[in-house]
Formats: sequence, C-alpha cells, structure tokens
Amino acid sequence: MSPSILACAVLLSVVTAYTDLRWRRIPNWITVPGFFLGLGLNVAHSGWAGLKTSLLGAGLGLLVLFPFVALRSLGAGDWKLAGCLGSFFGPSTLIDLLLVSIFMAGLMAAALIIYKRRVRETMRNLKHLVGSLVTFHMPGPEVSLDNPHSLKVPYGVALAFAVVLYGIAHTWGAL
Repeated sequence: MSPSILACAVLLSVVTAYTDLRWRRIPNWITVPGFFLGLGLNVAHSGWAGLKTSLLGAGLGLLVLFPFVALRSLGAGDWKLAGCLGSFFGPSTLIDLLLVSIFMAGLMAAALIIYKRRVRETMRNLKHLVGSLVTFHMPGPEVSLDNPHSLKVPYGVALAFAVVLYGIAHTWGAL
C-alpha cells in the first residue's frame, strides 16, 4: 500500500472519529469526497487495477453493512464511511478492518453497558433480538437507533481505531 494512500485514509479516519464522537454523526462532506479521493489515489498509483480495487472495496463495505443500516442498528454515516474506506484499502484489507472494528465496537459497548449500569436491560434487548432472528420478524423499537433511551456506540470511532492500528502496523512493517 502506498504511504500517501495510507496517510490520507488515516487522516480521514481521525476526522470522522472526531465528528462521530463530538456530534454523533459522520457527514457526507467527509465521506463522499473521501470516496473520490481514495478512488483517485488508487487510480494514480495503480491505474485500472487501482480503480477495480477501489470500487470493489467500496462496494463490499456498503454491501456488508447494508443489512445493519436497514435494521436501524447502524447509522448511514457509519455505512458510508465503510464504503469510503473501502475505496482506499480495497476488499481484502477492508474485511480485516471491519473485523477489528466490530471487535472494538463490542469492547466499547461492553464498557458503556457496565458504566451506565444497564446490563439487565441489555440482556432483555438481546433476548428480543434473538427472538426476532428466530421468528424472522423485525425487532421492536426498543432495540433500534430510533429509541432515544438506547445506548449507542459510535461505530465510526471503532472503524477509525482499526484504520489507525492498521496504519501503525503497516508503518512498522508488521503487515
């Protein structure tokens, strides 16, 4: 991976993590130009192969996370960020980043649940989610992002953390 592509992806990730923490949203003015930047950098670096890699990465990021957006368990900004980062990294690295980010989001969620003392409520909500999966029905409003009382983990922060870790590992030659 080109150092310029990696540096731009890390910088974009840090900016999105800040906006996700500060305002709990990831605006289009970051993700849309970021997608085109990733696309352009990969084309400049690798030509047609870079274009293919960028488009496959962006498409994969959008495809994999779309069901969570449709179920209202993930915000659209987080979804677009995954597509944007896919345009920088391509599909194979993006899968690794998504797996690390899911692990990080889980750790963040566990810490938040314990800190807010909502373990029982969370167990009850997990019961509703599993019941929805088993019966093939949409879960109730208690487990949706639309519920003002639900705890929300800023997934953009977890994804940005994964990108920064990847950047550090790549710079130190661990990857």
